[in-house]
Amino acid sequence: MTTTTINTSRRHFVVGSTAIATGLAIGFDFVFMAEANAAMGTGTTSMTPLSTPEIGVWVVVKPNDDVVVRIVRSEMGQGTITGLAQMVAEELECDWKKVSYEYPSPAESLKRKQAWGSYSTGGSRGIRTSEQYVRKGGAAARMMLIQAAADQWNVPAAECVAANSVITHTPSGRKTTFGKVSVAASQLAVPTEVPLKDPKAWKLIGKPVNRIDGVSDKVTGRQVYAIDLKMPGMLVANIKESPVFGGKVKSYDAAKAQSMKGVKKVVQVGDSAVAVVAETFWQAKTALDQVNIVWDNGANGNVSSASIKKMLEEGLTANDAFVHNTNGDVNSALSSASKKIEATYFYPFLNHATLEPQTATAKWTADSCEAWVPTQDGEASLAAVIAASGLPAEKCNVYKVNLGGGFGRRGAFQDYTTQAVNIAKQMPGTPIKLIWTREEDMTQGRYHPVMMCKMTAAIDDKKNVTGINMRLSGQSILAAVRPAVVAANKGKDPLTFQGLESSGEHGITYSFPNLTIDHAMRNTHVPPGFWRGVNVNQNAIFIETFMDELAEATGMDAVEFRRKHMQEYPRAVAVLNAVADGIGWTKPAAPGVYRGVAQMRSFGSYVAAACELSVTNGTDVKIHRIVAATDPGYAVNPAQINRQVSGSFVYGLSALFEEEITLENGAVVQKNFDTFNSIRLAQMPKVETIIIEGGGKEWGGVGEPTIAVAAPAVLNAIYRATGKRYRTVPLKNSGIKLV
Repeated sequence: MTTTTINTSRRHFVVGSTAIATGLAIGFDFVFMAEANAAMGTGTTSMTPLSTPEIGVWVVVKPNDDVVVRIVRSEMGQGTITGLAQMVAEELECDWKKVSYEYPSPAESLKRKQAWGSYSTGGSRGIRTSEQYVRKGGAAARMMLIQAAADQWNVPAAECVAANSVITHTPSGRKTTFGKVSVAASQLAVPTEVPLKDPKAWKLIGKPVNRIDGVSDKVTGRQVYAIDLKMPGMLVANIKESPVFGGKVKSYDAAKAQSMKGVKKVVQVGDSAVAVVAETFWQAKTALDQVNIVWDNGANGNVSSASIKKMLEEGLTANDAFVHNTNGDVNSALSSASKKIEATYFYPFLNHATLEPQTATAKWTADSCEAWVPTQDGEASLAAVIAASGLPAEKCNVYKVNLGGGFGRRGAFQDYTTQAVNIAKQMPGTPIKLIWTREEDMTQGRYHPVMMCKMTAAIDDKKNVTGINMRLSGQSILAAVRPAVVAANKGKDPLTFQGLESSGEHGITYSFPNLTIDHAMRNTHVPPGFWRGVNVNQNAIFIETFMDELAEATGMDAVEFRRKHMQEYPRAVAVLNAVADGIGWTKPAAPGVYRGVAQMRSFGSYVAAACELSVTNGTDVKIHRIVAATDPGYAVNPAQINRQVSGSFVYGLSALFEEEITLENGAVVQKNFDTFNSIRLAQMPKVETIIIEGGGKEWGGVGEPTIAVAAPAVLNAIYRATGKRYRTVPLKNSGIKLV
């Protein structure tokens, strides 16, 4: 795996100071709760402070020069915590070896009126929407430390500089450390103007520094995840929800289960689930298997994948679509075309399939409710606890525990948290750890939305593409999750058009004289969710494989055809050129090796991929290598970007070749990894990552954008190898497999 870096070129920050005997605090002072103790398995639930002193919102400098950065975003292996800490440390000019981090409680955030901003870690926003105010937090602290030292020396602050946690008076050479002036600095007025470094002066941002979130513990197995959590007196619950979404519990017989070893209680959870609480997980699971549950499937019991697909097919020609991106007159272009090209695509439901099934621990009493949750959004978890507990907000709290994968499943969706609280309410004072089985996790997901698409293009007698009509037909995530957004857009879900917008972070990077992109919303009873990359995944397949078809129809090279229609988007052209050069596009490939390319803009980043593969027996695909280019504007940690690009390709290629969720009699068919497969290490191609720093005011994401371009690049190469275009995912249904 190789990495190449190419250099080409929000909010208002509020700080306050608190004089404390232990150091400098920037922001509001507060007491941290027992979340860290709980995460380590000690089971502490009292609201005692951590070992670190009470500090401000963003950063504290202690007398021994240790720097603690407060971070509210979640770490899921993507390196967000390290990246955020790098940005603070860059502006602070501290010793990186002395930097650590801690999480504020979301309950404290509620008290402070969201002083830390959003806790949500999704949409590739962990760094890009935090960078401005966290960097200013570090810069403000540096300015105050320098001023404190200058005051002690009775010299102008302008004559002093900070580096590596040491302040130097340049004319005299006098030195002091951050820790020695931290108390004095905390008593100073916070600067009203906090300038940030020019990116050209960065020394830590842009460097592949080691992560600070305990990687060694993850490698050795010492890391405590939510599923590992232990507390005194804890019991474990296992649950079964109605297999048909919208179904209910009609009746259940718990007599046999209640008499089994270790079982403490059998409870109904809401109107759609039954749970067993026992001393161990296995006791709870085996007992739950003995509970005779009769389900009322309701009206959704007759839904199948076939009936859903029929509904989507109807939407491809329906008259009730929401037009989102349009220019010119597509109908006129199509009616006058010398040639028309059409293609229809299908993209299935997909489960997040986090390695750790959904889990949460809750303790409820009449006077308080606490929950220990592996969450992508501590505030969303707290909201779920408040709602389920029936208690006022000031009596509830959530402690973040390490999560074994998220990919969007553990953010907006807190069903598992709600369940844990509802069970705990039926056993007051007892910590209850709810653990889903893999089967429950697979069949009770919040799935990537199902979608079909019909692409139609007009070509004139000079082989110019004069118009494109793109009709999406399928599910809306926001209609289910944030209906107020859909209502505000007069029934339209703007999120459906990721990568297809007329402008903005998800703007399309092609120009055509006539264009219409619309969406026939066709919702199902299957709950949709934000699955890593979300709608850009299928949209990239639709448009990028169709661009290859148009290139062939107009007699142009696939890369040249794209460039012709990308002249208004130089950063998009740059990533396309980078992968074309990296793969050797203009040079002949080795015998039996074929190439494909794709590009996209999403989450504020420009990405492209080019691959080389071979196909044997017409069905066995071997991907030899993928060259990936990413321009997120700025690269905080190139090593993390490298890893995220490779990880996103695992996700994207698994979905392309193996993964799908199907329905029979209203219920999910796939129950485990034997039927919802992922590619293996031996199938993974060599990945060569190119990082382009396009700069500018916009910071792009990393975790999700690149995932989208792997599949269309591979599909385009498979066509060149076989002469067949595959427009239905996953490819296993067409007999194609990755070897």
